[in-house]
Amino acid sequence: MKATIWHNPKCGTSRNTLAILQERDGVDVEIVEYLKNPPAREKLAQLFADAGMTPAEGLRLRGTDAEERGLSQADDDTVLDAMAAEPILINRPLVETEKGARLCRPKERVEDIL
Repeated sequence: MKATIWHNPKCGTSRNTLAILQERDGVDVEIVEYLKNPPAREKLAQLFADAGMTPAEGLRLRGTDAEERGLSQADDDTVLDAMAAEPILINRPLVETEKGARLCRPKERVEDIL
């Protein structure tokens, strides 16, 4: 099985989720450092839809100005545009497999799609 993780190596939850993926037999892990190589707006929309969540639910509030900008209350298009322009606004880690996508907070949520 292939698993893609949109990863931030400075984030403990992201590192722990990556470790779960790497320790699992039969999982081919693709690591995308999303701050360096952000997903396209369309990919973000697809990931959130596959995870059964809204873009606002995938918004990183801590350590960003998202609240001050009103992004947590904004419509999906506004949030996706902001995330595409400033990937620091994307909460992490996002993981995608053939079974779906998850925002893996907590890290154990990755098990749902393995």
